[in-house]
Amino acid sequence: QVQLVESGGGLVQAGGSLRLSCAASGRTFSRYAVGWFRQAPGKDREFVAAISWSGGRTYYADAVKGRFTGSRDNAKNTVYLQMNSLKPEDTAVYYCAAALPPLDYLAKGEYNYWGQGTQVIVSS
Repeated sequence: QVQLVESGGGLVQAGGSLRLSCAASGRTFSRYAVGWFRQAPGKDREFVAAISWSGGRTYYADAVKGRFTGSRDNAKNTVYLQMNSLKPEDTAVYYCAAALPPLDYLAKGEYNYWGQGTQVIVSS
């Protein structure tokens, strides 16, 4: 069993940065791949980024490639999403999710555990 808690969201001006954290419980968290997804009002939850259990592989949606960076510190049971050059269209609730590999990192249905989400608002 894995429990996930996101933090780090907030209100930021366009062009600014935020770093989201996803803190996990469970001694086996280092075995889990972690994905980041977001959901804007009236839209489906969409893939943003993912990182393999070791941190050696990362995946990004085209909309955030070059601006967002995923990382993890397994000693701290925490995964991060550094978001730079934020745009108003990045406004959404951001969720982290975990799953044991192998998996399709981009598919939200592959993830078994989800956090409660953290709100990101980017003002123009």
